[in-house]
Amino acid sequence: MADLRRFLVRRLLTFIPTLIGVTFIVFLIAAVLPANPARVWAGGEKASPQVVERLIREYHLDDPLIVQYYFIMKKLLTNSMVSPVTHRYIWQDLTTYFPVTLQLTLVAFFFIVVIGVPLGVLSALKKDTALDAAVRILALVGVSTPIFWLAYLLIYVFYVKLHWIVLAGTPTPPYKITGIPLIDSLLKLDFQTFGQIVKRYWLPGFILGFSGIGVVARIVRNSFLDAYGADFTEFARARGFSRLRIYRHVLKNAMVPVVTVLGLMFGALLAGTPITETIFGLPGLGRYMLNSIRLLDYLALTGSVFFVGLIYVTVNLIVDILYAFIDPRVRY
Repeated sequence: MADLRRFLVRRLLTFIPTLIGVTFIVFLIAAVLPANPARVWAGGEKASPQVVERLIREYHLDDPLIVQYYFIMKKLLTNSMVSPVTHRYIWQDLTTYFPVTLQLTLVAFFFIVVIGVPLGVLSALKKDTALDAAVRILALVGVSTPIFWLAYLLIYVFYVKLHWIVLAGTPTPPYKITGIPLIDSLLKLDFQTFGQIVKRYWLPGFILGFSGIGVVARIVRNSFLDAYGADFTEFARARGFSRLRIYRHVLKNAMVPVVTVLGLMFGALLAGTPITETIFGLPGLGRYMLNSIRLLDYLALTGSVFFVGLIYVTVNLIVDILYAFIDPRVRY
């Protein structure tokens, strides 16, 4: 347990520099753009000089960059930063838009796990066959296909031709447990609302997770083959274990590196939602970040990156904890 505690402390200490690094880089890129954000916030070319000057003073835009960054982070951490564009607290906006993004990510992650993992196992069991080649092609197509192209293609097929999906509205149940409608409807056994949410989210979720399906399948395949050729597998065969029992034991060992990849992929899905949300008209955090860029609201953008980064490192910490329990060697 002492080794595990030291391992977790080391991982927690990496949180701070990681969050500072990603937020400062985003802030720096946005702040050095050749534009006057205060004039944009005040209404553009017709903005009153007095209002522009007040915004410059209020948001410390005439101070050095490091002072501006300190001001933004202090306000964000104390939940007192008000967006000059929406005139709402930034944390209020983040908690409003995040459930949509999380729902989309959960649906995409579901497709990655339930399709990618079985495909990887089948590809390993059918090594060097047509199925194995098909999985390799799927992985290549997934990572090379533009999301926007695939989205419009499938919208044409499933919405225009087949009418299998809905492209308007975001179902929200009247009750609130976790704040995530997809999860809340399941907890309440409200399958009607759950079905409406799935009908709205399954296609954007599939598109968001499409590139990850082939990648996970390839990783599972390679990991399964490595474990299948290990000494413990030969020992299990020598003892006369059934093929199903051997496969189950091999899969358990093969999933050790896959858990890490899935954790990283979950964080990547959260960061990859802006295009998907914009195409499907989902009012999520990704779309909010794109609007912040368009309106030069780098205060909201920095807060969004901090929020996503916090979730990303938290997910990775959970994965590290699971990994440490699965394979105690990583604690050292």
